Amino acid sequence: MNHFDLRDGELFCEDVPLSRIAEAVGTPVYVYSSATLERHFTVLRDALAGAGVADPLIAFAVKANSNVSVLRTLGDLGAGADVVSEGEIRRALAAGIPGERIVFSGVGKTAREIAYALEVGVAELNVESEPELALVDTIGRQMGKRPDVAIRVNPDVEAGGHAKISTGKADNKFGVSFAEAERLYAMASNMAGLRAVGVACHIGSQITDLAPMEAAFAKMRGLVDRLRAEGLGVERLDLGGGLGVPYFNQPEPPSPADYAAMIARVTKGLDAKLAFEPGRMIAANAGILLAQVQHIHHRLEGRRFLVLDAAMNDLLRPAMYDAYHDIRPVKPREGEPLPYDVVGPVCETGDTFTRDRPLQPLKPGDLVAFMTAGAYGSTMASEYNSRLLVPEVLVKGDQFAVVRPRPSYDDMLARESAAPWL
Repeated sequence: MNHFDLRDGELFCEDVPLSRIAEAVGTPVYVYSSATLERHFTVLRDALAGAGVADPLIAFAVKANSNVSVLRTLGDLGAGADVVSEGEIRRALAAGIPGERIVFSGVGKTAREIAYALEVGVAELNVESEPELALVDTIGRQMGKRPDVAIRVNPDVEAGGHAKISTGKADNKFGVSFAEAERLYAMASNMAGLRAVGVACHIGSQITDLAPMEAAFAKMRGLVDRLRAEGLGVERLDLGGGLGVPYFNQPEPPSPADYAAMIARVTKGLDAKLAFEPGRMIAANAGILLAQVQHIHHRLEGRRFLVLDAAMNDLLRPAMYDAYHDIRPVKPREGEPLPYDVVGPVCETGDTFTRDRPLQPLKPGDLVAFMTAGAYGSTMASEYNSRLLVPEVLVKGDQFAVVRPRPSYDDMLARESAAPWL
């Protein structure tokens, strides 16, 4: 569910017409609904509670949407943060999410990042290799700290809506294999610079079938049981994220209630604190990318190009993942749908959002909304072709605020300096 609805012939975000935002801020622009963010978080939280999952840590995946106002909206509801860099730790802290609700993941943590995480007291470091385990131990001893560590395990279960967002297969870079997990956990349990508290996994993103998740989680449950049988303490189990959302042309994903029921079934009697790292399922349907039609190029051989002011640097998912986003006119016109190739102005053939998409008739100056764009939209945006970074707007009821302004060209150029010999 989202809060983007047609009213009197115009698309609204909550109680704000999108045309008003376009007039005030310009396009392209990301627009987020506070009500949708809040609803999706509380639905997941309540589903877990209803299934009997006691006091889990629901750590929102900051990589999905790192806007500080979005993070504060979720943090105020009790969300934690799943982070993969020092920058994301700093964003979570700036949003008021305390260190004790931050989980630091990622395969390439630097010594500086690990030291910063220890300094601010993150809840847990998810360690993904033996060299990283040794590095955390060294830094912990140097700083006189013993950070809580979970070993991230690669369960060799294939899942995810695209090969590039599948993270749980043996040939993916994430985590350690089951063959080495028990040895590394035993090693970690005897290190003076850290405290081994649990195990973690994450098998992919945009998962629309609970079966691979259940298979992975059952393997993790078995690992916990084996570690405890060896006399090792395991207090926590981090099951990651990955539950999909409806992208309009894909199978309806499992409900949070069904997901929670599966979690409760697999972990029944485990007596461990559970953690989850949802990102897309909370943020995707809470945001849209608002763009304007620049012109329509109708070739004699029949192709009809709808050229927008938004481009692949603003929304990379279609070019990178062949991702589908529903495209809706903000003020729909009457008339039979026409097939359009929807493209942007970037100088790449890959700057194509979709081909032969039937859309209601459009004209230059019309506004269109890319739906389900609140996750992995703004966070993957760039200034390719020296285009200005896309701004972001947060809506609450009948109010809206620019929560990341569009920079000026002077701002963009001011970040660079000439070499002294030039």
